[in-house]
Amino acid sequence: MRLMSTRGPDSAGPGGRPPGTPRESPARRGHASGAPPLPDEDEDEGRDSLIDVPGGVRLQKVLAAAGVGSRRHCEELIGEGRVEVDGEIVRRYGARVDPQHQIIRVDGMRIPSRQDMVYLALNKPAGVLTTMSDDRGRPTIADFLGDYPERLYHVGRLDYDTEGLMLLMNDGELAHRLAHPSYGVLKTYLADVPGPLPRDVGRRLLSGVELEDGVASADKFRVVEQAGSRALVELTLHEGRKHIVRRMLAEVGHPVSRLVRTHVGPIALGSQRPGTTRPLTTREIGELYAAVGL
Repeated sequence: MRLMSTRGPDSAGPGGRPPGTPRESPARRGHASGAPPLPDEDEDEGRDSLIDVPGGVRLQKVLAAAGVGSRRHCEELIGEGRVEVDGEIVRRYGARVDPQHQIIRVDGMRIPSRQDMVYLALNKPAGVLTTMSDDRGRPTIADFLGDYPERLYHVGRLDYDTEGLMLLMNDGELAHRLAHPSYGVLKTYLADVPGPLPRDVGRRLLSGVELEDGVASADKFRVVEQAGSRALVELTLHEGRKHIVRRMLAEVGHPVSRLVRTHVGPIALGSQRPGTTRPLTTREIGELYAAVGL
């Protein structure tokens, strides 16, 4: 993720610097590329009150390692006051922080500062168990994850015959919040069902249908297409009871023949091929943090 700079030209007196300021060292000046000069670190002292962490990592290095941008771009973001550490704006290029424990945000969005964290999107095929092992030898999601030494948590479950987007991570707190219905993270599904659909099917699903374990209602519903005896519908809901989408559609008389999860909160399956995984981007991880108030 590269955050665009909105930095304006530096004000300067005659000769390119305010009167009375020390001359800039050649190593810090812009070169033939035209890049703007960066202030010396000692000139930035006192611009904020963040206490440096002994043995910590320079803030711009942490930002670059998290995928925010180049080291130079990250220094520009710091200078523009767009970076926060534990809620405090930091303007020193040499500030040292603890990426393992401190919360760092850029433009208000939290970044994944810990280098040992893993965040993945998997397009689970049908006929695969949402578990890491099976004593009967059936395919599991572990077969598609490769060799990760970290213990990965899956966000919610997908039925054996359901395919589509799954999130996996070793961030236990984020995984818990994403899966818990109290945080209201929406999940969207595409379902093949028998057609034609009566006009009131959407109203019934949105108002709630009675199941054996209580009423279940959709947050959103739309008919994507209808053709003869087949229909494709999109259903969005925030709860995750077992087989909930299949049971809701069966209750209104339209049992599911194929079910695909396309979204988990702000993360979309897109064109990702079945059976493949991809790392989430820095922005996607930040959006997940924001979705659950982290």
